[in-house]
Amino acid sequence: MPALEGKLNASGRRFAIVVARFNAFITERLLLSACDGLLRTGASKKDIDIARVPGAFEIPLAARSLALTGKYDAIICIGCLLRGDTAHYDVIVNEVTRGIGQSAQETGVPHAFGVLTCETLEQAIDRAGLKMGNKGFEAAMAAVEMVSLKTAISSQPSAVSQKQIPRSARNDKSKNRNDKSKKKTKPRK
Repeated sequence: MPALEGKLNASGRRFAIVVARFNAFITERLLLSACDGLLRTGASKKDIDIARVPGAFEIPLAARSLALTGKYDAIICIGCLLRGDTAHYDVIVNEVTRGIGQSAQETGVPHAFGVLTCETLEQAIDRAGLKMGNKGFEAAMAAVEMVSLKTAISSQPSAVSQKQIPRSARNDKSKNRNDKSKKKTKPRK
């Protein structure tokens, strides 16, 4: 069946990448692959801005701030969280995930999730370019595709605009018709 789909063409689009410095051994590999993915799909170096934050917890605020500037077609979020012996990991994972998703929904700017959430350093290394590919590259591809899909969706004619809205459901009712506030009433005696 026909479906709306995004294309992997980043030409003429602007991207911001928010990357956490914590676990830089992993995040720098993810960042390089994300940039490679954007360049391979037609983005130019001048259309990619990088914002570095201390850790994954700071990613959502930086992502939202960048999205609100209106300068970027998509935001790519990159970080690496490794499970430790405390509940800290679970709290941070939940907040980062929620924050990135909320930022995307509230700003309308696509956000790609390239934050690794791994049990071990070995798993993170595998996801940053070894056995499991590179999740930074995959996040860049998701961002490019979502920008294209958003454009495709917005260019579709709206079913709402093609239908007449009943006068009783409109907010722009004429002030001259049925305007009870203008009717003069006789004072009661």
